[in-house]
Amino acid sequence: MDPAQHCIVKPGSKFRLKDRDPDETFRKRRNDKALEKTLERLQRLQHLLYADRRHALLIVLQALDAGGKDGTIRHVMSGINPQGCQVTSFKVPTPEEQAHDFLWRIHKAVPALGNIGIFNRSQYEDVLAVRVHKLVPKELWHKRYKHINDFEHMLTDHNVTILKFFLHISKEEQKKRLEARIQDPTRNWKFSMSDIEERHHWDDYMKAYQDALEKCSTDRAPWYVIPANDKRFRNYLVAEIVVSTLDQMGLKYPRPAVDMSKVVIE
Repeated sequence: MDPAQHCIVKPGSKFRLKDRDPDETFRKRRNDKALEKTLERLQRLQHLLYADRRHALLIVLQALDAGGKDGTIRHVMSGINPQGCQVTSFKVPTPEEQAHDFLWRIHKAVPALGNIGIFNRSQYEDVLAVRVHKLVPKELWHKRYKHINDFEHMLTDHNVTILKFFLHISKEEQKKRLEARIQDPTRNWKFSMSDIEERHHWDDYMKAYQDALEKCSTDRAPWYVIPANDKRFRNYLVAEIVVSTLDQMGLKYPRPAVDMSKVVIE
């Protein structure tokens, strides 16, 4: 089976996150040359997307702390032209953001046609962290699944293709990565005591993610559960899905505004 298809959370189906193995590589060997070729294709397709201007691509990355969101952005998007790409990291809402509905700050960051937008965390924090820490009543956050689905439906109506990746790591792998941040002086800055505090809520986050993935994986914007214990395989798989998605858009260079055969430069 195509690994990408195996990673999809089938819309409308029962889903159990514990059935997805974060160590899975689908018998595919790690191949840096294959990733390099895929990234070269990604560069060409991004240039075509930017020229075409009929479509936009929104990439949503969700993961627990140390799950690999930053690493995925750094490695998979390494050759992307910054002119046509924007990365937005959603942290704790500011007072201005709190004064609006929860999707207000999200909508402002949606990429324009021709561009790629990458969300490091996203609208899903309002059914994940908000739920786990009981920041709003259940009757409020529970409505947000439908709000999110309607919002994403509206974006796809406007030719915004949405790719949603949950980078799935094990609790043991998270421990290793957090310890590495402590032991490596060049990575100390990435460590926060809040990472340890959030780790105590692991089981609650797993339940919250399972519900979000199941309730918000739709035909228009399905979720992909990416096995992410192996960083190289994670990068390869995400890159392959992004390239395949761009390939299927039918992108074309626009027709020139003038008859090139009649242009003479003296």
